[in-house]
Amino acid sequence: MDRRKFIGNSLAGILVSASGSFPMGAFVDEPNLTKITILHTNDVHSRIDPFPMDGSRNEGMGGVAKRANMVNTIRRREKNVLLFDSGDIFQGTPYFNLFGGELEIKLMSELQYDAGTMGNHDFDAGIDGFSKQMVHADFPFVVSNYNFDNTILKDRIQKHKIFKVDDVKIGVIGLGIELDGLVPPNLYLDTVYQDPFDKAQKEAILLKEEMGCDFVVCLSHLGFKYKSGNQPSDILLAQNTTHIDMILGGHTHTFLKAPITEKNLAGETVIINQVGFAGILLGRIDLVFEKNKPNRCVTCKNEWVK
Repeated sequence: MDRRKFIGNSLAGILVSASGSFPMGAFVDEPNLTKITILHTNDVHSRIDPFPMDGSRNEGMGGVAKRANMVNTIRRREKNVLLFDSGDIFQGTPYFNLFGGELEIKLMSELQYDAGTMGNHDFDAGIDGFSKQMVHADFPFVVSNYNFDNTILKDRIQKHKIFKVDDVKIGVIGLGIELDGLVPPNLYLDTVYQDPFDKAQKEAILLKEEMGCDFVVCLSHLGFKYKSGNQPSDILLAQNTTHIDMILGGHTHTFLKAPITEKNLAGETVIINQVGFAGILLGRIDLVFEKNKPNRCVTCKNEWVK
């Protein structure tokens, strides 16, 4: 089989309906097509329980149990499912203050997350605190632009991860935000922040050109976009790199009804998505990969967890 390509030219025309049905039935039974469903979260911030029923805007929304039910329902219906998180797992409810992140990581393992990246608040118990909770993780953490060589996390955080789904290779990279000025130095210690665009480009080229990946996903905690034109963001990352097909973002708590697209340096389409905060939304993107043919379609839906 020749290198496969992401099928995605008609994003806007085939967004899923409010009923939750996906117009994929014509594709899934064909032997030359592989469907992969990507689910994702970001900035869950220790929101274990749903928001209280107190009349607030988010009352009753979110919560790990509801998310687990949604994820498990999708897994029963779909053959190929990957579940990712884009950082800031910790901090936001008393669960973190009481258990230091242990509960959050254990529950992610129960939900069978496939990979996650680190947000700035994942340093809130210190780098030693994060290291302590990693023993509960049945999934890898991927960060491509933090150098942990002089820390307790040396050789424990991956620069990239490859998932083989049927005969499609999905490469995953992760990007963390600049810690200086955002996180006290005594919490991240000798962690070295490196240019995210440079590191993302190098890892994406490695994954595509040397390791034969068909599709590259970036788990980003840079933020969706900023008023400042030079602060690294998901929009600028897409516009200033190549070989990255999808960016699943975090940090800015941006609620997108559906993913957006940007053109990269080669004029190719990059999908960008972010699903707010606190587990209120579950991101879902269905991809179809086809042998020996150009891009054709993708369906997307960010579902309210309520």
